[in-house]
Amino acid sequence: MLPKKRLIFTVTNDLNYDQRMIRICRSLSAAGYEVTLIGRKMKKSPPLIKQSFGQIRLNCFFEKGFAFYAEYNLRLFSRLLFLKAECICAIDLDTIIPVFLCSYLKRTKRVYDAHELFCEMKEVVTRPSRYKIWKWIEKTFVPHFKYGYTVCNAIALEFHKLYGKDYAVIRNLPYFNLPASVPDFQEPFFLYQGAVNEGRSFETLIPAMKNVNVPLHIYGDGNFMNQVKTLIHENDLENRVLLKGKVHPEDLRSITASAFAGITLFENSGLSNYYSLANRFFDYIMAGVPQLCVDYPSYREINDQFEVALLIPDTKTETIQKALNLLLTDSVLYIRLKQNCLHARNELTWQQEEKKLINFYKSIEK
Repeated sequence: MLPKKRLIFTVTNDLNYDQRMIRICRSLSAAGYEVTLIGRKMKKSPPLIKQSFGQIRLNCFFEKGFAFYAEYNLRLFSRLLFLKAECICAIDLDTIIPVFLCSYLKRTKRVYDAHELFCEMKEVVTRPSRYKIWKWIEKTFVPHFKYGYTVCNAIALEFHKLYGKDYAVIRNLPYFNLPASVPDFQEPFFLYQGAVNEGRSFETLIPAMKNVNVPLHIYGDGNFMNQVKTLIHENDLENRVLLKGKVHPEDLRSITASAFAGITLFENSGLSNYYSLANRFFDYIMAGVPQLCVDYPSYREINDQFEVALLIPDTKTETIQKALNLLLTDSVLYIRLKQNCLHARNELTWQQEEKKLINFYKSIEK
């Protein structure tokens, strides 16, 4: 019997909550690969949840900023040097340097998995010094990754334009796996799930809730959490906008299915947001939940096919407020969107998308 091919994936976040990487690693492990996922351990990280693949957490003294990235990359480089693998995959730019160096030194194949256009995220593109550093990293190392994939056609086209790379597209689709039970909440609520980061339109979403008579539940954490708390307080919305924190993906599935509608908003403050195709967009569909979503290319492409969301042209407070109230009052629209979600979730599944992933890794073995 031939030995299993060994794959290593590298991220900078907490492994328990990275739904995309859990799906990817589970699928490749089931396909016969020996898979290891490397991430970070934070001070508040809960114990690792056992998976069908190997997991490694790296402890860091620093938890944010340049010091964190420098320390984490050094620790990751040291760890990769002593791990055997036929292929190492860097997830976004923040782990690309140690992956390149180790794959070069050990003569192993390397893959770049671009979850987004990293340099075009708001927290990068709006800060010239930070942008200059990350753009240098991108221009220096991405051209040396022959193999790669990303989450949507728009980003794949951008990589081809910038670096002549023909990256595959593997979307963030959820498993077709409906929750066994749905929590019985006393009142309807709008749901935001995912990273609470810059560029997600919280500056306009939260004030919009002043004139929407249904609460907003936010499940997640991120670099904009302190500002979100301030916005809630300034708008006197402590009883209308509720911060629920991080929950395990399995629990979040049930919560999502109980929501009245989901929210997928991004500021048009960089190509990463404009070309995005967020996990939550598909998670709402799988839960059979309509959503409010920005009218950007990747979302429009899917909505033209299935009509699962109410698309809005901008993220102004007035626009968001009007759209949320429309979902609440137009029962014909709401029921149509919900029925379309129930139809679309049969097609937009990880069980179908994972076939592309497995074929990709089989193709680079040749």
